[in-house]
Amino acid sequence: MKQAAAIALTDEQRTELKRRARSQRMDARAVRRARIVLLAAEGVGNHEIARRLQISRNQAIEWRKRFAQGGIAAISGDLPRSGRKRRIDAAQIVLATTQTLPEGATHWSTRTLAAKLGVSDTTVLKVWRANGLKPHLVETFKVSRDPKFIEKLEDIVGLYLAPPEHALVLCCDEKSQVQALDRTQPGLPMKKGRAATMTHDYKRNGTTTLFAALNVLNGQIIAQCQQRHRHIEWLQFLRKIDRETPKDKDLHLICDNYATHKHPKVQAWLGKHPRFQMHFTPTSASWLNMVERFFRDISENQLRRGVFTSVPELVAAIDNYIAHHNINPKPFVWTAKANDILQKVIRANRRLGSKNNEALH
Repeated sequence: MKQAAAIALTDEQRTELKRRARSQRMDARAVRRARIVLLAAEGVGNHEIARRLQISRNQAIEWRKRFAQGGIAAISGDLPRSGRKRRIDAAQIVLATTQTLPEGATHWSTRTLAAKLGVSDTTVLKVWRANGLKPHLVETFKVSRDPKFIEKLEDIVGLYLAPPEHALVLCCDEKSQVQALDRTQPGLPMKKGRAATMTHDYKRNGTTTLFAALNVLNGQIIAQCQQRHRHIEWLQFLRKIDRETPKDKDLHLICDNYATHKHPKVQAWLGKHPRFQMHFTPTSASWLNMVERFFRDISENQLRRGVFTSVPELVAAIDNYIAHHNINPKPFVWTAKANDILQKVIRANRRLGSKNNEALH
């Protein structure tokens, strides 16, 4: 039978191994390895070492061999093992998502980024969710370049946060080209386990323009649908506002810079009705007009999924929605201060300025 390699210890090695074998603080594996070597140095065979220490014979052989080849240093730690790959730090995933782009695409997906970094797509998804990253979405914006932006911003936000006494603040605008769309086939109703269905194609049956004025105080809507949105129709809507508001109240109208709102004939009419005071939003800042929020609601709740075989049917649906809204109106509460908005615009301009400079260089 093949004899195990003899182990010869120096005095220093024997002292260190005995210290390790008696230690109660060292790792149990390190203690066991020291005992294997000490027993081997006494001439104990591998079978007997395995029996005494309740380990496998292969372990006894392996650590005897390692000590013989490299001394105490060779039994002080484990050799590198195969296993899980090094985990990618979450910060690396965030950096790659926000600062790089994939080849041949405009944005990363979980799978493309996972393949790039050598991790699972589940890992990428968890990091994205934890950091609020959604590369598949993009939001539209435009920073106003109006030279009187600050003046107009403070004027309008001031009306929202501190409306004048004995006056009404009305947010006015037109929602043009509202289409009466009919589907080419009837849809199927929603039922358990299946959403309602609607054909992707449609038939156009004409358009209308919705003029609306939102009362900031109580959320009520004054509205009128007309075929076009010229200064003639705008004047008709102003007359409707004049008829349906208390005569003893001044009216502060917030509008955008559409040319119709500033037509000479409109200016002449306003000159004869001094209780109307116009406040124009900065250019490219229609989000300052709260009636846009109402337009979003009516589009989502009534128009987007509506089926209309004619313009009168569409107008009737709009009138019905507004009448129902005015039964129990709820005002939209403006909370953003003018200075907070201004600081965001300043930061955006700085960022855009640096981007422009980078493009120039």
